Amino acid sequence: MTSPGLTNRSMTVRPLDIDGAFLISSRSFVDDRGVFFEAYREDVLAEVLGYPPKLVQTNYSVSHRNVLRGVHGASVPPGLAKFVTCVRGSMLDFVVDLRTGSPTFGTWDMIVLDGRGSTSVYVEEGLGHAFVALDDDTCVQYHLSELYRPQEVVTVHPLDPEIGLPLRLPGPPVLSDRDAAAPSLRESVEQGLLPSYDACLALRKARIHAAPVPGLPVGS
Repeated sequence: MTSPGLTNRSMTVRPLDIDGAFLISSRSFVDDRGVFFEAYREDVLAEVLGYPPKLVQTNYSVSHRNVLRGVHGASVPPGLAKFVTCVRGSMLDFVVDLRTGSPTFGTWDMIVLDGRGSTSVYVEEGLGHAFVALDDDTCVQYHLSELYRPQEVVTVHPLDPEIGLPLRLPGPPVLSDRDAAAPSLRESVEQGLLPSYDACLALRKARIHAAPVPGLPVGS
């Protein structure tokens, strides 16, 4: 079960409605020079997750307005957790539960992220992620828990009406060829492409036992 969250001097981490997804809000310190904030702290996120997050690769994407990227996930194991921050522009960010057998399978949560950069989203392994750029030159930073391997990527069509992402765009979104050709959620289930909720819970439990956070009971 997801942690209830945590607030300290520099940031707040709170769970979203989908188990395994978190919103990280950093406190900004403002003076006559400008603004300072801590965008990421391993110790804070580890206390919420119950294990130290693993971040081994950083990617950036730059998108025009109305570009829609996703829904992207990965096979579990190994899975692919993401720490996502908008560093320029603004976007609607979506977490989609792609874990078969999950109580919230097929549902989504939405957060607005923008270039002030003081808010990020952490998405555990097994969950899908998508976003639509609201401004030209929207730049997104992704920290990944594993090296990116295309053969392990899971892609579900972002316009699938069964998922029903509320895009609120003035015109048709711009998709990559791969996203436009992606199977629907139902087709992904029928083809056995999606990770199972049990496999994701087992991976989480293994990480907690492998590297428990000091002060937290194992299995919390």
